[in-house]
Amino acid sequence: MSFASRLADLGVSLPDAPAPAANYVPFVKSGSTLYVSGQISNGPDGLVTGKLGADMDVDAGAAAARLCAISLLAQVKAACGGDIDGLLRVVKLTGFVNSTADFTDQPKVINGASDFLVEALGDAGRHARSAVSAAALPLGVAVEIEGIFEIK
Repeated sequence: MSFASRLADLGVSLPDAPAPAANYVPFVKSGSTLYVSGQISNGPDGLVTGKLGADMDVDAGAAAARLCAISLLAQVKAACGGDIDGLLRVVKLTGFVNSTADFTDQPKVINGASDFLVEALGDAGRHARSAVSAAALPLGVAVEIEGIFEIK
């Protein structure tokens, strides 16, 4: 089954790839490796803001991380000329969680992205990963995730 079909079965329609907000590019291709700039928690209803451990719980953070993963896939699709099936596998994610100094469940938050990618892509969605805390993120968003992918 194609990745496009799997996403459709999950009811996920990839949005247009978000434009960069400053002086950088959304992705860089080097051979078959695709480096995607950090994608912030943004969905159909706008930015998902908040600080884990203060005004946001782990489930809400995981939902925000899932939105980041969807934006990552939108960038991959754009990099592959509009065809998500140009993706071979997710290689690595680095997840940043806007959280209080005593919050220690960053991995549970970033699981929202990891779980979604495995559900949507099967074994090709399994990846190496880091999940770290940040005192603040751009625009007050809850989560930002960057990714490395292998493409055709």
